[in-house]
Amino acid sequence: MKNLEIEEILYEIADILEIQGVEFKPGTYRKAARNIETLGEDIREFYKKGKLKDIPGVGEHIAKKIDEIIETGKLDYLEKLRKEIPRHLSELLQIQSLGPKKAKILYDKLKIDSLAKLEKALEQHKIQSLEGFGEKSEQDILERLKLMKKGQERMLLGLALPIAKELKSKLEKLKQAKKIVIAGSLRRKKETIGDVDILAVSAHADEIMDYFTSMDDVSKVLAKGPTKSSVLLNSNLQVDLRIVKEDEFGAALQYFTGNKDHSIKTRLLANKLGYKLSEYGLFKGKKRIAGKTEQEIYKKLKMQCPEPEIRENTGEIEAALENKLQKLIPYNSIKGDFHTHSNYSDGSSTMKEISDAALNIGYEYICIADHSKSSRIAHGLDETKLLKKLDEIKELNKSYKKFKILKGAEVDILKNGELDYSDDILKKLDIVLASVHSSFKMPEKEMTERISAALSNKQVDILAHPTSRMFGQRPEINIDLEKIFEVCKKNKIYPEINSTYTRMDLKDTNIRKALEHGLKFCIGTDAHNANQLENIEIGVSQARRGWCGKKDIVNTSSLKELGKFFRKIS
Repeated sequence: MKNLEIEEILYEIADILEIQGVEFKPGTYRKAARNIETLGEDIREFYKKGKLKDIPGVGEHIAKKIDEIIETGKLDYLEKLRKEIPRHLSELLQIQSLGPKKAKILYDKLKIDSLAKLEKALEQHKIQSLEGFGEKSEQDILERLKLMKKGQERMLLGLALPIAKELKSKLEKLKQAKKIVIAGSLRRKKETIGDVDILAVSAHADEIMDYFTSMDDVSKVLAKGPTKSSVLLNSNLQVDLRIVKEDEFGAALQYFTGNKDHSIKTRLLANKLGYKLSEYGLFKGKKRIAGKTEQEIYKKLKMQCPEPEIRENTGEIEAALENKLQKLIPYNSIKGDFHTHSNYSDGSSTMKEISDAALNIGYEYICIADHSKSSRIAHGLDETKLLKKLDEIKELNKSYKKFKILKGAEVDILKNGELDYSDDILKKLDIVLASVHSSFKMPEKEMTERISAALSNKQVDILAHPTSRMFGQRPEINIDLEKIFEVCKKNKIYPEINSTYTRMDLKDTNIRKALEHGLKFCIGTDAHNANQLENIEIGVSQARRGWCGKKDIVNTSSLKELGKFFRKIS
């Protein structure tokens, strides 16, 4: 959105001017940037009507600069300013506790103009002797620098989610807490999380904040106020807690859930309808007409209420306005797990332990799909061990009445596109998952042909973790997913949505592509012990982010219905 681009440019101008010691102007640019940030309408509409100066804080000079940005996509004035300061000095402003003034002092006194030089000066304790800094300030900058470097890594959803849930549970136990809800990117179930936003309703905000900032797992209090506090947990996860009024709760939740683009677009929509939308409510003039719930806000905007996971301005607003959003798959609709591993290969639980855990969850079936023989690191099963395992499953199934263990295997797709077991062996299985576990760096054409060949085998049912990505370890393989999806459709094969938090494969954008091909999916935890069956929530959240409804996921089917989807299950 042009609003975002312009406000960022104005903020950067303000920072550079402040570094240069210019008075008054930085505040002017920041005021204009803040007002554009909360404008609630596309700034290009003001430009077209010649009304940029109607925006509070935008005078003649700033209006001309906005004209130039809209017309040319750049601003010569900013380019000129950038040349007037050391090339990397703006890097310092990435540190939260370093504003332009302190950055200028560091440059003037110690010639620090980059993060590398800052880190070296901190190691040598050169900063604490500067006027306006001190030992505590130096330590804070060091911690912020470390945080920033770690923050660039972000925390995986599967790690952040249980931490946030535990924290929410603690806060909910306080008698002063009326409502506690997780918002932000964690509510949208993004793959990685920068920080956690929590909203609360309470008539005793001071007591809530005292508890929040003094919890055992808080390593540092970053800020404490009457309505907002921020802490850093021992896990290096930052958590922000906001206390809001009950009649503003829905508006705040709407504001702090969608990403920036979704928020801007809903504000623009409100503006076009003659309203003003903010974190405090939906207003008609000075009168709040909605705000207690998200649903009433979206209803006033004449649209469906999009589920939190899809509030990212990727078409959900347009679909909601036309009443075309389908109901996303509910988290409690899964009937079984199609991808688990036992201690026959690299799992740590027995097949009975996994099955009992699945039964305890309320599942009707579980597929235990241990690795095939070529996965030596994963202690893959040769044909003899596999047949022994199948006999054990047959015996175990005798002890269950309304529950079934499905005979499965995760079979390696070899480099030449062949499968790791012969067809005679594969025919003995209820479900065959095919996957890549080697030669990850093959060129796209060869990799696509390799997987396509394997999927042409009539014994294959599921393509497990289709892109083989592993966060922080391995990128996606080079593959033409459009062609793979075509092959899946032709051969009635279901791409997997893998729930392992280090995989989350397929990712949401690829799920949407597969849906366009008319495909259904199987969600699998890839659990290697019984406790990991709970990770199904990650896979369901990924399916929801990919706009899947209940009908798009095979696992929502009962045991009796599985025969409609798998050739060898009657």
